[in-house]
Amino acid sequence: MKTLERLTIYVGESDRWHGKPVYLALVEKAQQRGLAGATVTRGVVGYGKRNHHSIHTARILELSSDLPMVITIIDTADAIAAFLPLVQEMVVGGIVVQETVSVPHHAPVSSDRDENYTKT
Repeated sequence: MKTLERLTIYVGESDRWHGKPVYLALVEKAQQRGLAGATVTRGVVGYGKRNHHSIHTARILELSSDLPMVITIIDTADAIAAFLPLVQEMVVGGIVVQETVSVPHHAPVSSDRDENYTKT
């Protein structure tokens, strides 16, 4: 089992960094710096410290301007440590969580997959 670090970044959908959504800018910077991968998840409903008086929701008939966005990056401790100062600079209205995780299985994409494997 491999031990890696998970960086979880919580921001608002309307948060910007140099005019770009901060969640998108973070993913682009992670890719440019060679981190293993990043995923952005859009929250369905949520609230946080800066706007705790309103709950933001993704209802069909209601347009929310600031849904929660969660960016997850998993990589080595060294890679996360090197990326963290930039994250701290970019995230001015959110929270950043770092934790050690155990990875019991990781199956990177390979050109020599078993012939019975089918991606769905």
